[in-house]
Amino acid sequence: EQERSPSAAAAAAAEQRWGERRLSFRELHMKRYEACKLNSQEVVEEDKRLKLPPNWEAKKARLEWELKVQEKKKECAARGEDYDRVKLLEISAEDAERWERKKKKKNPDLGFSDYAAAQLRQYQRLTRQIKPDLEQYEKLKEQYGEALYPTSDSLLHGTHVPSKEGVDRMVADLEKQIEKREKYSRRRPYNDDADIDYINERNAKFNQKAERFYGKYTAEIKQNLERGTAV
Repeated sequence: EQERSPSAAAAAAAEQRWGERRLSFRELHMKRYEACKLNSQEVVEEDKRLKLPPNWEAKKARLEWELKVQEKKKECAARGEDYDRVKLLEISAEDAERWERKKKKKNPDLGFSDYAAAQLRQYQRLTRQIKPDLEQYEKLKEQYGEALYPTSDSLLHGTHVPSKEGVDRMVADLEKQIEKREKYSRRRPYNDDADIDYINERNAKFNQKAERFYGKYTAEIKQNLERGTAV
């Protein structure tokens, strides 16, 4: 019995260690299962996000904002309040001023439609830049009186003589327009002295690209061919 007791104790200790290992192995197995499950869920969610339109996040934020606005309007209507007034009370003066400046800077030009519309936009832009000279206006009013306001019976041709300052402003504006137009011109200057080695504009562009990439390798061949043809 004394000889069996140490072996029995060792067997019991081994059984306990084996039980702990099995428990630890089971816990690791459960953690691995949970990690695989979470990974699969993330893959599914990622696949859903990739199938959504590129502007989905912006649309979602927009819809959430519209829902909040609708709920706010219902709350204001239930209390008998004006939603626009409540909204203005929640906006700070700095935010209102910043939005107003942003609204003024917004460009209403939607693109080219026809030449008449482009001419009208140019006229409106130029008239917005005009700064009226009230002193000169008062002088002209005293000088011409009622003749300053022409009617259908007034003879206008040849009666107005522009001032030197006005002519200078017109010349400066025209020069500014010419300078701006030259910046937006994308047509490259044409060299009349260059050799014509193309049959159309597309072929000319192709030859230019070929010369840019392979010109330094074919320069000697070209010179030999030119000397041979000259002979």
